[in-house]
Amino acid sequence: MSIDTATARKVAHLARIAVREEELPGLARELSGILSFMEQLNEVDVTGVEPMVSVTPMRLKRRADVVTDGNMPEKILSNAPDAREGFFAVPKVVE
Repeated sequence: MSIDTATARKVAHLARIAVREEELPGLARELSGILSFMEQLNEVDVTGVEPMVSVTPMRLKRRADVVTDGNMPEKILSNAPDAREGFFAVPKVVE
């Protein structure tokens, strides 16, 4: 897929990027290069490849997806440095 200068102008407008008229052909070439690279990536066969979390092999910590007890605001707020009327009290940050 090739991007022309009119399409590059439209993309720049939609992205709210100010691009001078003389820079549009270069932008069009860069966008075309990105799209051709994406087409190359689409040709890669990734069947059987698991998604990675990191470049080092590791597993994310998992917990059982179960419903827990609720309705214990006193226990939850017991560790709060400042709790008022059943809520966490935090310093005001908006003036």
